[in-house]
Amino acid sequence: MDRQTVGGTSRGRLRVDVRNEGGSAVVTPAGELDHHTADLLREPLEEAVSQGRARLVVDCSQLEFCDSTGLNVLLGARLKAEAVGGGVHLAAMRPVVARVFQITGAEAVFTVHDSLGSALAG
Repeated sequence: MDRQTVGGTSRGRLRVDVRNEGGSAVVTPAGELDHHTADLLREPLEEAVSQGRARLVVDCSQLEFCDSTGLNVLLGARLKAEAVGGGVHLAAMRPVVARVFQITGAEAVFTVHDSLGSALAG
């Protein structure tokens, strides 16, 4: 498998790491995803798609909080990825984050996996 490290960025409450693994861009946000930190996730997701990585796997195992702004970032990434034949796969969501997706019905428009391994295998 290709495990090339691409990069990462941080702004206080959110750190985002990005790496390529196989045919996927694996994006790992750690911390709080909200109005103040959303661009830290939006930018690497959009960059991955623009670089030809249309299959985005978001490893949510370290995401402690996600508000509606964060949800909109992921929905926007899904639209861009699907426009080029890809998609967004969400992996290992903590219950507090999964609840946001359940309440809003957004879980129905994403492929959700219990673990990062299953997201990469799928």
